[in-house]
This record gives sequence, structure tokens and C-alpha cells, in this order.
Amino acid sequence: MANESSKLMGQDFFYLTDKVAYKLLYIIFIIAPIIAGTDKFFDKLVDWDMYLAPSIAKLMPFDPMMFMRIAGAIEVIAGIIVAIIPRVGAFIVSAWLLLITANLLLIPGYFDVALRDFGLAFAAFALGLLSIHHSCKCKAYSK
Repeated sequence: MANESSKLMGQDFFYLTDKVAYKLLYIIFIIAPIIAGTDKFFDKLVDWDMYLAPSIAKLMPFDPMMFMRIAGAIEVIAGIIVAIIPRVGAFIVSAWLLLITANLLLIPGYFDVALRDFGLAFAAFALGLLSIHHSCKCKAYSK
């Protein structure tokens, strides 16, 4: 019995928690960008135009709705890349979330959303690191 509990808290336990953490992040960073990106064409979840900083909207050669549709397409593609090549897609999503954070910091009253997206950027970055680990075929990293 003592051997079983020490084994559970040893290497097997950390291997299992590592796999679970990876899978959870992998799933959410496929689903969330695809849902948010798709909704930028329909505005059913939220009116996405309000999340574009006016100072950035003034620089665009097109209206905010068109910009959000382009952003939505990028998000859908990023989610698909995470699904296919997570060690690349996760870093794309992370960078994208940092750009969103920078945009939100330009809008008074959206600092809470910026903080959330900043945290999500780090979670996506963590997925990228875990993806490198999980894609490695070396004996040192595999069970």
C-alpha cells in the first residue's frame, strides 16, 4: 500500500498531471479562438466592435466591423493551427492575445478584460511549451 501511494505521488503522478494540463489547454485553445473568431461574423456573444480602440480604428482603411471580421478569420485559423500543430499554433494564439491586450489597454474601462487576455496569453504560451515537450520523441521525455 505504501508503495502504491508513493508511486502515485512520484513520477507517474506528475506525468499524469502534465498530460491532463496539456490536454485541457489544448482543447480550450482550439475551441475558444474558433468560437470567438466565428462570432465576429455574427455578433451573437457580444458586439465585438466595442473592443476596438478608437485610436486604432482611426488608422484602419476600413470600418471596425470589417476589421473584426478579419480578426475573426485570423482567430479561426489560429484555433485550427493549434489543433493541427499545437507547438506552433499556441505561440500564435499567445502573440495574438498580447496584441488584443495592447489594444484593450487603449480603451478606458476595459482594463479588466485586458488583464484576463494577458493571463490567457501566458496560458497559451504555456501550452506552446508543453506542446514542445509532448511532441518530443526522446526517451527522456516519454514514458
